[in-house]
Amino acid sequence: MESAVCRKIWELYIAHCRLNKDPMKKKSLIALAMSLFILSASGQKSAIDLTFTAVDSVTYIQIDSIRVMNRSQGGNTVLYWPDTVLSIYAVGVPETDHPAGVFQVFQNYPNPSEGQTTISLYVPENDRVNMVISDLTGRIMFGTDSFLEKGLHSFRFKHGGSPVYLFTARWRQTSNSIKILSISPDPDPLLSIEYLGKKSYAPQVKATTSQGFAFTPGDTLLFIGYTGGLQSGIPDNPSESNGYTLQFATNIPCPGMQTVTYEGQIYNTIQVFSQCWIKENLNAGIMINGSQNQTNNGILEKYCHSNSPDSCSKYGGLYQWDEMMQYTTQQGSQGICPNGWHLPTDEEWLVLEGAVDSQFGIGDYRWDYQGLRGTDAGMNLKTASGWQNNGNGTDFFGFSAMPGSYRILSGGFDVTGAEAVWWMSTPFVTDYAWYHNIHFFSPKTGRFADSWSFKEYGFSVRCLRDN
Repeated sequence: MESAVCRKIWELYIAHCRLNKDPMKKKSLIALAMSLFILSASGQKSAIDLTFTAVDSVTYIQIDSIRVMNRSQGGNTVLYWPDTVLSIYAVGVPETDHPAGVFQVFQNYPNPSEGQTTISLYVPENDRVNMVISDLTGRIMFGTDSFLEKGLHSFRFKHGGSPVYLFTARWRQTSNSIKILSISPDPDPLLSIEYLGKKSYAPQVKATTSQGFAFTPGDTLLFIGYTGGLQSGIPDNPSESNGYTLQFATNIPCPGMQTVTYEGQIYNTIQVFSQCWIKENLNAGIMINGSQNQTNNGILEKYCHSNSPDSCSKYGGLYQWDEMMQYTTQQGSQGICPNGWHLPTDEEWLVLEGAVDSQFGIGDYRWDYQGLRGTDAGMNLKTASGWQNNGNGTDFFGFSAMPGSYRILSGGFDVTGAEAVWWMSTPFVTDYAWYHNIHFFSPKTGRFADSWSFKEYGFSVRCLRDN
């Protein structure tokens, strides 16, 4: 379309020059042609406008500023009141199709990168892939071995201040490497590789925002609003124009929906800034013995700690990951939650942690690490009683996290009172998924994708209201 318009303008210009020898008129037509070209080119851009407002409960309030972070590629921008619209324009060209049957690691993007970058690799057939991060001296700094299905897989690499990293992936007898350039000012040596998901290989269109940072449709953006010393966050994957209302009320029932009735049980709701949660762990389904695996049999099944129904009444049910997801793998899906609610993603739980911690806010890079992180997020989420060795919390935000423990692989259960563990709907690799936990011995919160995140463990489930 755009090239056809350009050709037509050029043809009109040539025809006019042949008929008219006046050089001034020639210059005028050239200027006109260039103007039409610019208008034509800009008219072909696909614009996405993201608009932001804010409320305190149900009362509209003014946002001081909005920080927009690209969680997939890195980069961010800030909007200041009264400019609360972010415009994104598709300006790129499709990438070249991948040759069928060839294992390949693609150059990370962005490169150089500041703190994080996205690495993609194509796996021709289901098999294990070994991935290693090393420095220029050959010292291995991070390694992982995962079973990956056929397709294009993406990973987020979080790095520190080393100027160059070497990423090497090996599938069967084929090995590919890329150099990753870093301009991160953060000297923190902690490294991590997070699985972002699998998708069918297809041409991608790059885009840019009106503020200049890169964006590709499907990227996860994190919107953080600030007003009166408070912050509130919403993650999303925008593909079209949308409006976002940031909520600044907290520790109140969700406005307009104080309770939810589901599977014969009444649940309370709790608003934690822009997130509306069911206040209790889910307790839905038919109890089965801990020695059995939950199966895709059309019956919602749950474990109760110590095979006691009273434990489910107190702490909620425990679920294997596949049962929770209802045998899909799409993060953020409804799963076993009520209509209008969904299973939280890893990204959404990171927002929760940043919202309730007194020191590290939403979007702080520390939340992306595995292990115990933050300062007092766990303390602020825990109930004020019921935890071992007086490891109780303040329940400052009304989230009321209880130490319901979990079902282990042998079919038994760990002791109650020590730990709360929740599945995320974000898969890590084929047999593993992300989980978050809180311990009695620490005021922090934990995030893991490790040997304990095998999908056949039985963990608690919380539901988050759809936006």
